[in-house]
Amino acid sequence: MMNRYTSTLATRTLKAAGVILILSFLLDFLVLLFPIHPTDRAWQIALATALVDRGVVPLIGLGMLAAADAIETSDDNYRPGPLDLKFPAMILSSLLGLLFLIISPVHLNNMNQASTQAASRINQEATQAENQLQGQVSQLKAQLSTAQAKTEIEKRRTQAKAQLTDLIKDDKKYNEVLNSPQTPAELKDVLRKGKTDPNVIDAFVAKQTDPEALSTQKLTEIRDKRDKYLEQSQQEALKSGLRIGLSSLLLSIGYIFIGWTGLRSQGVMAGGGGRKASVR
Repeated sequence: MMNRYTSTLATRTLKAAGVILILSFLLDFLVLLFPIHPTDRAWQIALATALVDRGVVPLIGLGMLAAADAIETSDDNYRPGPLDLKFPAMILSSLLGLLFLIISPVHLNNMNQASTQAASRINQEATQAENQLQGQVSQLKAQLSTAQAKTEIEKRRTQAKAQLTDLIKDDKKYNEVLNSPQTPAELKDVLRKGKTDPNVIDAFVAKQTDPEALSTQKLTEIRDKRDKYLEQSQQEALKSGLRIGLSSLLLSIGYIFIGWTGLRSQGVMAGGGGRKASVR
């Protein structure tokens, strides 16, 4: 068994550390509240995330206070001091349990609504980009309907075909372009196939100067980005909802169990019973 000096030193150290951890969490809680925007969903999500991430800190503090109480009560010569920490600690534990119990469903609902709003915003932006693209294509078609524009397009096609053909014939430049990480994958594929099939070059050049083909390509890129952003948004909402929601629920169970067990041990939860022996 510990001697009296060691026991006193251990309990005081545990109490001091426990109280500091609990007070630091309460201080963080007050700081995180400001500026207060209770109707702002983003503020609610940020507050819930920060509280849950710090939620284990007072739990450790309460554990230290419980350990100090166990050491003191195991001493036959123990005499209760004037400062009772156990009762307010159990009340605080019960309140924190209630807080985290509320946070869990509220955060899940907030993340679900935030995900829905993000999806709506992404779809709206993609639709605007598509409409803008269609307008540009229509304008470009009108400009290319003249004989002068058609002649210019044919000239550009001839120049582009000549450049690609010369590139394929020059083995040194051909290999440099293929090995360059800056060369688009589509162009590399065209150069490889064009080595044996000149028709591939013609099709590629025509595609690059055809408004309809360019429109289809851009439209595909817009929709691919939209789908990518939607997937990322949904995954982030799901991860945050599950992590914070389940962690908050687990913290709630832990705090309520500690609080109610401690209060019952003091007779507070028993019907009509008063608090038992005062501790510190």
